[in-house]
Amino acid sequence: MLGTADETGAAAYRPLLFSIAYGMTGSVGDAEDIVQDAFLGLTRARQAGTAIADQKAYLATAVTRLGIDHLRSARVRRETYVGDWLPEPVVVPAGAPGPAEHAELADSLSMAFLVLLESLTPVERAVFMLREVFGYDYQDVARITGKTEVNCRQIFARARQRVAAGGRAPGSPPPPARRARGEELARRFFDAAAGGDMDALLSMLAPDAVLHGDGGGKAQAIARPATDAHHVARLLVAGLRRVAKLGVSYRPAWVNGRPGAVMYDAEGRVASVVGLDVVDGVVQAVHSVANPDKLGHLGPVSDVGRLPES
Repeated sequence: MLGTADETGAAAYRPLLFSIAYGMTGSVGDAEDIVQDAFLGLTRARQAGTAIADQKAYLATAVTRLGIDHLRSARVRRETYVGDWLPEPVVVPAGAPGPAEHAELADSLSMAFLVLLESLTPVERAVFMLREVFGYDYQDVARITGKTEVNCRQIFARARQRVAAGGRAPGSPPPPARRARGEELARRFFDAAAGGDMDALLSMLAPDAVLHGDGGGKAQAIARPATDAHHVARLLVAGLRRVAKLGVSYRPAWVNGRPGAVMYDAEGRVASVVGLDVVDGVVQAVHSVANPDKLGHLGPVSDVGRLPES
Protein backbone atom coordinates (compact mmCIF):
# COMPACT_ATOMS: atom_id res chain seq x y z
CA MET A 1 0.00 0.00 0.00
CA LEU A 2 1.02 3.62 -0.37
CA GLY A 3 2.50 5.20 2.70
CA THR A 4 0.64 8.00 4.43
CA ALA A 5 2.82 10.71 2.91
CA ASP A 6 2.45 9.16 -0.55
CA GLU A 7 -1.33 8.90 -0.17
CA THR A 8 -1.59 12.53 0.90
CA GLY A 9 0.61 13.72 -1.93
CA ALA A 10 -1.21 11.71 -4.59
CA ALA A 11 -4.63 12.80 -3.29
CA ALA A 12 -3.66 16.43 -3.91
CA TYR A 13 -3.78 15.71 -7.64
CA ARG A 14 -7.35 14.41 -7.56
CA PRO A 15 -9.02 17.66 -8.74
CA LEU A 16 -6.69 17.86 -11.75
CA LEU A 17 -7.15 14.17 -12.54
CA PHE A 18 -10.92 14.44 -12.27
CA SER A 19 -10.96 17.42 -14.62
CA ILE A 20 -8.87 15.59 -17.22
CA ALA A 21 -11.12 12.53 -17.00
CA TYR A 22 -14.29 14.63 -17.03
CA GLY A 23 -13.07 16.60 -20.02
CA MET A 24 -12.41 13.33 -21.82
CA THR A 25 -15.71 11.63 -21.00
CA GLY A 26 -18.25 14.36 -20.20
CA SER A 27 -19.43 12.10 -17.38
CA VAL A 28 -18.99 12.71 -13.66
CA GLY A 29 -19.45 9.03 -12.79
CA ASP A 30 -17.09 7.75 -15.48
CA ALA A 31 -14.52 10.38 -14.57
CA GLU A 32 -14.58 9.34 -10.92
CA ASP A 33 -14.23 5.68 -11.93
CA ILE A 34 -11.27 6.48 -14.17
CA VAL A 35 -9.53 8.45 -11.43
CA GLN A 36 -10.10 5.60 -8.98
CA ASP A 37 -8.67 3.10 -11.49
CA ALA A 38 -5.60 5.29 -11.91
CA PHE A 39 -5.02 5.38 -8.15
CA LEU A 40 -5.46 1.60 -7.97
CA GLY A 41 -2.91 1.25 -10.74
CA LEU A 42 -0.47 3.41 -8.80
CA THR A 43 -0.95 1.28 -5.68
CA ARG A 44 -0.42 -1.96 -7.58
CA ALA A 45 2.68 -0.60 -9.29
CA ARG A 46 4.13 0.35 -5.91
CA GLN A 47 3.28 -3.06 -4.48
CA ALA A 48 5.06 -4.68 -7.42
CA GLY A 49 8.18 -2.73 -6.53
CA THR A 50 8.00 -0.22 -9.39
CA ALA A 51 9.84 3.01 -8.61
CA ILE A 52 7.62 5.99 -9.49
CA ALA A 53 9.52 9.24 -9.21
CA ASP A 54 6.70 11.55 -10.36
CA GLN A 55 3.26 10.54 -9.08
CA LYS A 56 1.52 13.43 -10.83
CA ALA A 57 2.94 12.46 -14.23
CA TYR A 58 2.13 8.79 -13.66
CA LEU A 59 -1.47 9.51 -12.66
CA ALA A 60 -2.11 12.09 -15.42
CA THR A 61 -0.83 9.60 -17.98
CA ALA A 62 -2.99 6.80 -16.57
CA VAL A 63 -6.12 8.95 -16.49
CA THR A 64 -5.60 10.24 -20.03
CA ARG A 65 -5.02 6.80 -21.51
CA LEU A 66 -7.96 5.34 -19.62
CA GLY A 67 -10.06 8.21 -20.96
CA ILE A 68 -8.97 7.47 -24.53
CA ASP A 69 -9.89 3.81 -24.09
CA HIS A 70 -13.24 4.77 -22.59
CA LEU A 71 -14.09 7.08 -25.51
CA ARG A 72 -13.22 4.42 -28.05
CA SER A 73 -15.57 1.94 -26.38
CA ALA A 74 -18.31 4.55 -25.89
CA ARG A 75 -18.35 5.86 -29.45
CA VAL A 76 -21.04 3.43 -30.64
CA ARG A 77 -23.25 4.32 -27.66
CA ARG A 78 -22.86 8.02 -28.45
CA GLU A 79 -23.80 7.45 -32.09
CA THR A 80 -27.06 5.74 -31.07
CA TYR A 81 -27.93 8.22 -28.29
CA VAL A 82 -31.56 9.38 -28.38
CA GLY A 83 -31.83 13.12 -28.96
CA ASP A 84 -29.33 15.84 -28.14
CA TRP A 85 -26.31 14.70 -26.10
CA LEU A 86 -25.10 16.92 -23.26
CA PRO A 87 -22.47 16.15 -20.62
CA GLU A 88 -23.31 15.27 -17.04
CA PRO A 89 -23.43 18.59 -15.20
CA VAL A 90 -20.95 19.57 -12.51
CA VAL A 91 -23.02 21.55 -10.01
CA VAL A 92 -21.13 23.54 -7.41
CA PRO A 93 -22.49 23.07 -3.88
CA ALA A 94 -22.02 25.55 -1.08
CA GLY A 95 -19.51 23.91 1.25
CA ALA A 96 -20.75 20.34 0.72
CA PRO A 97 -18.75 17.28 -0.40
CA GLY A 98 -19.15 15.73 -3.82
CA PRO A 99 -18.45 17.18 -7.27
CA ALA A 100 -17.56 20.54 -5.71
CA GLU A 101 -14.16 19.22 -4.67
CA HIS A 102 -13.41 18.93 -8.39
CA ALA A 103 -15.14 22.11 -9.47
CA GLU A 104 -12.25 24.58 -9.55
CA LEU A 105 -10.66 23.01 -12.62
CA ALA A 106 -13.81 21.44 -14.07
CA ASP A 107 -15.35 24.93 -14.28
CA SER A 108 -13.13 25.58 -17.31
CA LEU A 109 -15.08 22.88 -19.17
CA SER A 110 -18.41 24.46 -20.04
CA MET A 111 -21.22 22.37 -21.46
CA ALA A 112 -20.94 24.05 -24.86
CA PHE A 113 -17.22 23.36 -25.00
CA LEU A 114 -17.61 19.71 -24.00
CA VAL A 115 -20.26 19.21 -26.68
CA LEU A 116 -17.85 20.64 -29.24
CA LEU A 117 -15.11 18.25 -28.12
CA GLU A 118 -17.38 15.40 -29.20
CA SER A 119 -16.36 16.18 -32.78
CA LEU A 120 -12.75 15.20 -32.02
CA THR A 121 -11.26 11.73 -32.03
CA PRO A 122 -10.23 10.38 -28.59
CA VAL A 123 -6.54 11.18 -29.18
CA GLU A 124 -7.32 14.63 -30.61
CA ARG A 125 -9.46 15.34 -27.58
CA ALA A 126 -6.70 14.29 -25.20
CA VAL A 127 -3.99 16.30 -26.95
CA PHE A 128 -6.18 19.40 -27.28
CA MET A 129 -7.30 19.38 -23.67
CA LEU A 130 -3.87 18.71 -22.19
CA ARG A 131 -2.34 21.52 -24.22
CA GLU A 132 -5.14 24.10 -24.40
CA VAL A 133 -7.04 23.62 -21.14
CA PHE A 134 -4.41 22.30 -18.74
CA GLY A 135 -1.33 23.99 -20.17
CA TYR A 136 0.95 20.99 -20.64
CA ASP A 137 3.89 21.57 -22.98
CA TYR A 138 4.29 19.40 -26.06
CA GLN A 139 6.97 17.25 -24.45
CA ASP A 140 4.61 16.30 -21.64
CA VAL A 141 1.66 15.87 -23.99
CA ALA A 142 3.75 13.49 -26.08
CA ARG A 143 4.83 11.50 -23.02
CA ILE A 144 1.27 11.25 -21.66
CA THR A 145 -0.35 10.22 -24.94
CA GLY A 146 2.51 8.05 -26.22
CA LYS A 147 2.89 10.12 -29.39
CA THR A 148 5.87 12.06 -30.72
CA GLU A 149 6.14 15.81 -30.15
CA VAL A 150 5.88 16.44 -33.87
CA ASN A 151 2.76 14.31 -34.08
CA CYS A 152 1.23 16.08 -31.06
CA ARG A 153 1.80 19.47 -32.69
CA GLN A 154 0.04 18.25 -35.81
CA ILE A 155 -2.82 16.73 -33.83
CA PHE A 156 -3.25 19.91 -31.78
CA ALA A 157 -3.28 22.16 -34.84
CA ARG A 158 -5.90 19.96 -36.50
CA ALA A 159 -8.03 19.83 -33.34
CA ARG A 160 -7.77 23.56 -32.72
CA GLN A 161 -8.90 24.26 -36.27
CA ARG A 162 -11.96 22.08 -35.80
CA VAL A 163 -12.76 23.64 -32.44
CA ALA A 164 -12.35 27.15 -33.85
CA ALA A 165 -14.73 26.26 -36.67
CA GLY A 166 -17.35 25.59 -34.02
CA GLY A 167 -16.97 29.10 -32.64
CA ARG A 168 -16.16 28.02 -29.10
CA ALA A 169 -13.12 28.12 -26.87
CA PRO A 170 -12.43 26.76 -23.40
CA GLY A 171 -13.38 29.53 -21.02
CA SER A 172 -12.12 30.31 -17.56
CA PRO A 173 -14.56 30.56 -14.64
CA PRO A 174 -15.81 34.16 -14.39
CA PRO A 175 -14.08 36.50 -11.91
CA PRO A 176 -16.03 37.52 -8.77
CA ALA A 177 -17.54 40.70 -10.24
CA ARG A 178 -18.76 38.98 -13.40
CA ARG A 179 -19.82 35.97 -11.35
CA ALA A 180 -22.09 38.17 -9.25
CA ARG A 181 -23.67 39.63 -12.39
CA GLY A 182 -24.15 36.09 -13.70
CA GLU A 183 -25.95 35.08 -10.49
CA GLU A 184 -28.27 38.06 -10.74
CA LEU A 185 -28.96 37.41 -14.44
CA ALA A 186 -29.79 33.76 -13.70
CA ARG A 187 -32.25 34.74 -10.97
CA ARG A 188 -34.02 37.25 -13.23
CA PHE A 189 -33.97 34.83 -16.16
CA PHE A 190 -35.63 31.93 -14.36
CA ASP A 191 -38.06 34.21 -12.53
CA ALA A 192 -39.15 35.67 -15.87
CA ALA A 193 -39.55 32.22 -17.42
CA ALA A 194 -41.50 30.90 -14.44
CA GLY A 195 -43.71 34.00 -14.39
CA GLY A 196 -44.36 33.95 -18.12
CA ASP A 197 -42.83 37.40 -18.60
CA MET A 198 -41.93 37.15 -22.29
CA ASP A 199 -40.70 40.74 -22.60
CA ALA A 200 -38.27 40.36 -19.70
CA LEU A 201 -37.13 36.98 -20.97
CA LEU A 202 -36.52 38.26 -24.50
CA SER A 203 -34.49 41.16 -23.14
CA MET A 204 -32.08 38.63 -21.63
CA LEU A 205 -31.85 36.32 -24.66
CA ALA A 206 -29.57 36.89 -27.63
CA PRO A 207 -31.56 37.09 -30.90
CA ASP A 208 -29.93 33.86 -32.11
CA ALA A 209 -30.19 32.07 -28.74
CA VAL A 210 -30.26 28.26 -28.79
CA LEU A 211 -31.96 25.81 -26.42
CA HIS A 212 -30.47 22.32 -26.07
CA GLY A 213 -32.33 19.58 -24.22
CA ASP A 214 -31.00 16.16 -23.20
CA GLY A 215 -33.60 13.62 -22.09
CA GLY A 216 -31.76 10.59 -23.46
CA GLY A 217 -35.09 9.03 -24.37
CA LYS A 218 -35.84 8.68 -20.64
CA ALA A 219 -37.23 12.12 -19.81
CA GLN A 220 -39.22 14.68 -21.75
CA ALA A 221 -36.97 17.00 -23.78
CA ILE A 222 -37.01 18.74 -27.13
CA ALA A 223 -36.00 16.41 -29.95
CA ARG A 224 -33.54 18.84 -31.53
CA PRO A 225 -32.00 22.20 -30.60
CA ALA A 226 -34.41 25.14 -30.76
CA THR A 227 -33.15 28.37 -32.29
CA ASP A 228 -34.35 31.99 -32.27
CA ALA A 229 -35.01 33.90 -29.06
CA HIS A 230 -38.80 33.95 -29.44
CA HIS A 231 -38.95 30.18 -29.97
CA VAL A 232 -36.61 29.55 -27.03
CA ALA A 233 -38.60 31.89 -24.77
CA ARG A 234 -41.91 30.22 -25.61
CA LEU A 235 -40.47 26.77 -24.90
CA LEU A 236 -38.99 27.87 -21.58
CA VAL A 237 -42.22 29.49 -20.40
CA ALA A 238 -44.33 26.51 -21.44
CA GLY A 239 -41.87 24.06 -19.89
CA LEU A 240 -41.69 25.81 -16.53
CA ARG A 241 -45.46 26.20 -16.40
CA ARG A 242 -45.89 22.49 -17.08
CA VAL A 243 -43.44 21.31 -14.44
CA ALA A 244 -44.71 23.83 -11.88
CA LYS A 245 -48.08 22.01 -12.00
CA LEU A 246 -46.19 18.85 -11.02
CA GLY A 247 -44.68 20.54 -7.98
CA VAL A 248 -41.26 21.16 -9.52
CA SER A 249 -39.31 24.09 -8.08
CA TYR A 250 -35.92 25.52 -8.95
CA ARG A 251 -32.92 27.02 -7.22
CA PRO A 252 -30.07 28.93 -8.86
CA ALA A 253 -26.73 27.11 -8.97
CA TRP A 254 -23.42 27.11 -10.82
CA VAL A 255 -23.33 24.56 -13.63
CA ASN A 256 -19.90 23.84 -15.11
CA GLY A 257 -18.76 27.24 -13.94
CA ARG A 258 -21.69 29.06 -15.53
CA PRO A 259 -24.92 30.44 -14.00
CA GLY A 260 -27.88 28.09 -14.06
CA ALA A 261 -30.43 26.32 -11.92
CA VAL A 262 -31.29 22.94 -10.47
CA MET A 263 -34.92 21.79 -10.80
CA TYR A 264 -36.36 19.65 -8.00
CA ASP A 265 -39.49 17.53 -7.99
CA ALA A 266 -42.02 17.60 -5.15
CA GLU A 267 -40.00 15.00 -3.22
CA GLY A 268 -36.76 16.98 -3.41
CA ARG A 269 -35.11 14.87 -6.11
CA VAL A 270 -33.19 16.52 -8.93
CA ALA A 271 -35.42 16.59 -12.02
CA SER A 272 -33.12 18.52 -14.33
CA VAL A 273 -30.18 20.89 -14.42
CA VAL A 274 -30.12 23.98 -16.63
CA GLY A 275 -26.96 25.87 -17.53
CA LEU A 276 -26.77 29.27 -19.23
CA ASP A 277 -24.08 30.44 -21.63
CA VAL A 278 -23.84 34.19 -21.10
CA VAL A 279 -22.06 36.28 -23.75
CA ASP A 280 -21.88 40.08 -23.57
CA GLY A 281 -24.53 40.18 -20.86
CA VAL A 282 -27.19 38.10 -22.62
CA VAL A 283 -27.98 34.39 -22.71
CA GLN A 284 -26.58 32.87 -25.87
CA ALA A 285 -27.45 29.24 -25.13
CA VAL A 286 -29.49 27.23 -22.64
CA HIS A 287 -28.47 23.64 -21.85
CA SER A 288 -31.05 21.51 -20.05
CA VAL A 289 -30.12 18.03 -18.82
CA ALA A 290 -33.11 15.90 -17.78
CA ASN A 291 -31.79 12.40 -18.49
CA PRO A 292 -32.01 10.76 -15.03
CA ASP A 293 -28.88 8.71 -15.77
CA LYS A 294 -26.91 11.96 -15.80
CA LEU A 295 -28.34 13.37 -12.57
CA GLY A 296 -27.93 10.53 -10.07
CA HIS A 297 -24.59 11.85 -8.80
CA LEU A 298 -26.26 15.04 -7.53
CA GLY A 299 -28.41 13.45 -4.81
CA PRO A 300 -31.44 15.06 -3.13
CA VAL A 301 -32.03 18.76 -2.59
CA SER A 302 -30.17 18.78 0.73
CA ASP A 303 -26.98 17.57 -0.99
CA VAL A 304 -26.87 19.99 -3.91
CA GLY A 305 -25.54 23.47 -3.41
CA ARG A 306 -27.18 26.61 -4.59
CA LEU A 307 -26.37 30.27 -4.64
CA PRO A 308 -26.97 32.21 -1.44
CA GLU A 309 -30.27 34.01 -1.22
CA SER A 310 -30.11 37.66 -2.23
